[in-house]
Amino acid sequence: MKRAISLDVFRGYAIVTMILSGTIASGVLPGWMYHAQVGPRSNHTFDPTILGITWVDLVFPFFLFAMGAAFPFSIGGKIEKGESTWRIMWECLLRGMRLTFFAIFIQHMYPWVTSSPQDATAWLLSIGVFLLMFPMFMKIPLKIPSWMRVLIELLSYGVAIYLLLSVSYAGDRKFSLSFSNIIILVLANMALFGSFSYLFTQHNKWWRIGILPFVMAIFLGSSTDGSWQKEFMDFSPLPWMYRFYYLKYLFIVIPGTIAGEYLKEWMSVRTEQDRMQSLENRRTLWVLLISVLIVVVNLYGLYTRSLVLNLFLTIGLLVLLERLLRMPGNDASCWHKLFMAGAYLLMLGLFFEAYEGGIRKDHSTYSYYFVTSGLAFMALLAFIVICDVYRCEKLMKPLEMAGKNPMIAYVTPNLVVMPLINLLGLSGYLGMLNGNAWLGLLRGVVVTGLSVMIAMFFTKLKWFWRT
Repeated sequence: MKRAISLDVFRGYAIVTMILSGTIASGVLPGWMYHAQVGPRSNHTFDPTILGITWVDLVFPFFLFAMGAAFPFSIGGKIEKGESTWRIMWECLLRGMRLTFFAIFIQHMYPWVTSSPQDATAWLLSIGVFLLMFPMFMKIPLKIPSWMRVLIELLSYGVAIYLLLSVSYAGDRKFSLSFSNIIILVLANMALFGSFSYLFTQHNKWWRIGILPFVMAIFLGSSTDGSWQKEFMDFSPLPWMYRFYYLKYLFIVIPGTIAGEYLKEWMSVRTEQDRMQSLENRRTLWVLLISVLIVVVNLYGLYTRSLVLNLFLTIGLLVLLERLLRMPGNDASCWHKLFMAGAYLLMLGLFFEAYEGGIRKDHSTYSYYFVTSGLAFMALLAFIVICDVYRCEKLMKPLEMAGKNPMIAYVTPNLVVMPLINLLGLSGYLGMLNGNAWLGLLRGVVVTGLSVMIAMFFTKLKWFWRT
């Protein structure tokens, strides 16, 4: 089965906006250009009493959703090839362990961690670390015996461990397993537990959905001191690697697996005639526009706290989109399934909005999980129309190529782009872009653009980092 280009583009959108949100200038842009609970980050203050979400708060859940949507293709493909369940379980465990190591390694090797103030040694070290991770996470494109591949990989990990234990860190910091990149650590847990949840419920999505109420029960019960739920929540044999708290993101990953199943099912039955029929149908463009509008309306309504207006506008748009999806052909059948799942989750999230005080990313609420999952379904539907109907290949190519190499794209800004800018003496010019909102946005666009170009370069070479 061919790759799901729309899923690659969706993942690419998530990783590119993740980079952009982390590289725009601090403190000079409007509040909706940052995490809602942080706002203009002049002093990096965090205020959990601020309610609502911004486009930045969609970045991580969209990436988690894309991870879940990939399971029916990756794990499902292995099952179809006849791989044993035990082998797949081992591969899932190994992936979780590698991502955990990745989280610990990159966090310790960032230039501001190894030197304060940052210097040429720290910048060169970060670039060297970036190069070191190629034999660690990439299949070497040489015709060599398998034992030699394993040996090179093990030697690379050995060098990485040596660096972790021998590098002098800034501020008298010492190496610690607990010092890791929280985003990657959560992904590691989702790669493990999300994979297992899909593997053992691959034939019955209702069993998979049925996991979520039990996870919710543990969270709700843990608020009672002395309860076994609290003991279960707090227990962790490896606290630097696993905490039950991370499993809250299954509320996004598991819906993502269902979206992946619908997408895979559609790809297996879709024909060119279906595409032409959708292309000629005037309603297809409205499907795209309304899917995007649903996302925009909810971001605006929830951020400005126009909750009643947002609820009724969302209901109206969902009703209109459902009627538009009553089209003949395989496309409409798949799109309708995606829509129904997304509409249900979005409405559930809006009905949960007042619970826990209001929707927030930090500390995340149930409304946040459901709303972002629902919006992810709508965004995926929009990308399916863009990529598989209108085939805007040139326009979407940067997102597609970044989406195929997300690990490289994620680390490039801090391990390659910024060190090179500093080594070349260009940091002063970049600092000139911190003066106002438009220049602050341009700063993020420049760093993000360079990072995406590097990721695209290695994707073009077919040098993929995989765990």
